[in-house]
Amino acid sequence: MESSVPNGKEVDCEELAIDIPLALEPAQWPECCIYRIPKKLRELNKDAYIPKLVSIGPFHHRREEMRNMEIQKLRYLREFCYRTRKKHEGLASIIQDNEVKIRHCYSETFELSSKEFVNMILLDGIFILELFLRTREKENDYISSQPWLRAGIIHDLILLENQLPFFVLQKLYIFAFNDSSNCNHREEDAPLVKLSRNFFTYYDRQRESIIGEEVNHFTDLLRHFLCPPNLHPSEHLDNLYFATKLDEAGLKFKPVEKRHLLDIKFPENKCLKYCPCFNLSWVLACLPCLKCFPYLERMQRVLEVPPFEVDDDTEALMRNLIALEQCHYPSNAYICNYVLLLDYLIDTKKDVALLVDKKVIVNKLGSNATVANLINKLGQHIVEGKSCYYDLGRELNDHYDYPLNHIVASLTSTYFHDFWRGTATVIGIIVLGFTFWSFLRPFVMKD
Repeated sequence: MESSVPNGKEVDCEELAIDIPLALEPAQWPECCIYRIPKKLRELNKDAYIPKLVSIGPFHHRREEMRNMEIQKLRYLREFCYRTRKKHEGLASIIQDNEVKIRHCYSETFELSSKEFVNMILLDGIFILELFLRTREKENDYISSQPWLRAGIIHDLILLENQLPFFVLQKLYIFAFNDSSNCNHREEDAPLVKLSRNFFTYYDRQRESIIGEEVNHFTDLLRHFLCPPNLHPSEHLDNLYFATKLDEAGLKFKPVEKRHLLDIKFPENKCLKYCPCFNLSWVLACLPCLKCFPYLERMQRVLEVPPFEVDDDTEALMRNLIALEQCHYPSNAYICNYVLLLDYLIDTKKDVALLVDKKVIVNKLGSNATVANLINKLGQHIVEGKSCYYDLGRELNDHYDYPLNHIVASLTSTYFHDFWRGTATVIGIIVLGFTFWSFLRPFVMKD
């Protein structure tokens, strides 16, 4: 049997034969949930994915600059054994029994012996559990006494390449505390989830909500914090007007606290949708005190946006969440959808200035231009399929394209921007009315 090749020569298939192992490992095991960052994403900012203080798991194992924290892990292992009255051998057996499954959770294979791999996972797992317990009990130790160190460790524990499978921590916790209860996630968070939420409380907006799905690791847990349960991707979002453009069409940006970061809504108002002349934003601009009346507040088109806080750690957080979704949730890439939505809304520092003024963005970087640059770069190399903001984007574009919205917005901005300008406009209209009446009165009285 022969095979053709591009240069036109014929070769025997026997010449192409190679030795193929009878049993190849799959390219990716079903349990895989911890990934090496794709090259294209890493090139954008490699420092956003590399831990600085503590390595967790095999990707950054044996890094020399983290040697001090390895000593701290040994201290925590000793203290954890004292705390729980469990022996090192018993804890290690939990890892040994699940070694194959743990290895399958990583996107790469590692040239580590079974003993070295088990010791690494055990040290890292106990370090995390002891750290969480000390945080809950507010114990003052080497880490908690130095805020910069604790903040740095929190930063390292959210990185995608720096993770342990959550089920490993769960098994160690259950064994250590003899907690065999199977918590119903629909009614209450599992004990370890509670501990984790307490440690990452800064990122947890919905503290009373229940994590009703299985958590793979801490990067995945933070994704649960940010994503509401009611998101549904529909179509690809390929165009949206800038924030300043939408503002010119009379759209109001309203910050909404105590809501998932991705829970952005554009409440429907059929009256204003078809009759923009009933828009009362000009009244509320002149008399802000009237906003206490819900009916008047609803008589303007408002985009409800949970505030997005931008600080020194924002880029690393978002880049790791983006990488997780690109690798593990390509069909439900909600964080990617959110980043691309922001990328559409923000083009220049003027857009950032507007959103900061409306308290939709909390700028802790100082420069609006820096924030605009950060948002625009976050959207690079994201492969997006369907977007959960497609319907929202279409409604916003329809709002901008309706001419009457621009007329009402222009009148509001020019003549009713604030109380004093509105008062001057009203007085001017009254004076104009009296002047016109004075001009017409001789003719009317004459008749």
